[in-house]
Amino acid sequence: MIGALFYFAAGLFLLALGGDSVVKAAAGIARRVGISPFVTGLVLVAFATSLPELAVNLRAIWIGDTALALGNAVGSNIANFGLTLGAAALCAPLLIRWKALPSLLVCLVVATLATILLGQDGRLTRFDGLVLLAAFVAVLGFSFAFGRRQPELRSEFAAFADTRTDPALNLARFAIAAALLYFGAKWVVQGGAELGEALGMESLLSGLLLVAIGTALPEMAAAIAAARRGQGDIVAGHVIGSSLFNLLVVVGGMAVVRDVALPASFVRFELPAALVFAALLLPMLRGDLRISRAEGGVLMLAFLAWVAFELWMA
Repeated sequence: MIGALFYFAAGLFLLALGGDSVVKAAAGIARRVGISPFVTGLVLVAFATSLPELAVNLRAIWIGDTALALGNAVGSNIANFGLTLGAAALCAPLLIRWKALPSLLVCLVVATLATILLGQDGRLTRFDGLVLLAAFVAVLGFSFAFGRRQPELRSEFAAFADTRTDPALNLARFAIAAALLYFGAKWVVQGGAELGEALGMESLLSGLLLVAIGTALPEMAAAIAAARRGQGDIVAGHVIGSSLFNLLVVVGGMAVVRDVALPASFVRFELPAALVFAALLLPMLRGDLRISRAEGGVLMLAFLAWVAFELWMA
């Protein structure tokens, strides 16, 4: 138990360092080859911060634990809204200027509902996976097209991607990030599985609670810091973009590699829970595009209720 806890905590630390390193390396190389700071920042805000979760899922799939990977992917989406966004809004109200976010949130709601419908037969086929990946490409194109219509966001996203462009430095960052993500994912999966087993949890629940919440903690800390700096677009963009990435790329990619069997509870409870959390944000982003402290409190309470429900079901 103590050994498993050590591996799990050490793995989370390595994942946080590796995720930060790969984001800086990608930003530096993108700017070096002439990609605009705005485009670079947009991609990094919305999708690149999901790389630690992707590394964990790839490791889980590699060792054949698809239930843990599924749990982490969807649990991360629930933690994104309930824990990360809720905690950030509790610390400082989030003012959002990025007008594409409500539309991207609707895309997430539709994609989650589509995944539930595709999984009614108890599995996701390769064709289902291709549909999800194609949807991600469409969402990415929409994000670029809509983002260019708001020049006032350029400085905020460009600042997020601001880093040194020295090629040798960024190649070294990539190499270090690869090692950190590899060992971090390995130790998180190993420690999380052993901790879950010691606590009487099945792999799906270990991924949903232990791994998903564990990997969300560094993101929550970063979101709180961004909220205090008044960067509501960074916080909300990460939450919605990361959730789209987890569902469409991670789960969709798993299905493309091979058909994925879905546990009954995953289709009946976990995916609908992710749908509810995304839908909760829809009325919050209507009108003033502002998430208040009270609304952040609602998200946090809903998250705690979900955790309690999952533990009770177990």
